[in-house]
Amino acid sequence: MTNLQNYTIGLVFYPGMTSLDILGPQQVFSGLPGVKIHRIWKTLDPVKTDDGMMVLPDTTFENCPRLDVICVGGGLEMLAIEDDPEILAFLREQGSTAKFITSVCGGSILLAKAGLLEGYRAATHWAAREQLAALGVEVGTERVVVDRNRITGGGVTAGIDFGLTIASILYGEETAKIVQLLLEYNPAPPFDTGSPEKAGPKLVNKAMLFMQQMPSLELAK
Repeated sequence: MTNLQNYTIGLVFYPGMTSLDILGPQQVFSGLPGVKIHRIWKTLDPVKTDDGMMVLPDTTFENCPRLDVICVGGGLEMLAIEDDPEILAFLREQGSTAKFITSVCGGSILLAKAGLLEGYRAATHWAAREQLAALGVEVGTERVVVDRNRITGGGVTAGIDFGLTIASILYGEETAKIVQLLLEYNPAPPFDTGSPEKAGPKLVNKAMLFMQQMPSLELAK
């Protein structure tokens, strides 16, 4: 482990977010030496994710320290909060001093709306690529896009790849490899349909319809 520097990482939680967007990176970060993780929301009240999980924040916007890494995820109910002035102001404030400004999945929409992706290339969930492009961001289709100090992951499960990328940047490739091994992160999915490019138009259209009928989206309307 060549880099023993301490880092403060902030993971932003909000009602209706997708839990794995942040829990994947958190699992990676928790295995790194010298990392302090803050789970952040407006209050310390439990936050209900779009899959029904309850997450307990330990830090508020108001008492959050200056972060080295700020990270926000997406979610099926993100529409309800993506223009929230408190969230966008918090991202701008932390983004003005953070060493790394990051997101997973649709979290890049929030970064873009906070003005933090202007002139940068970024990833997002495949279903949100058009929305991100409409915000003036150059959209990448890789699992993880690194553009200077902006590091963004694709949809949901890409959060683990994203976390390992961050780990490599902060502590070196060997440390990131050790964490990957400890997590036994050795993907071997039963189907090769994990991206729209691989799934094909017919399955993508069915997936879009399926997503529109999810109960959490009905609750968000």
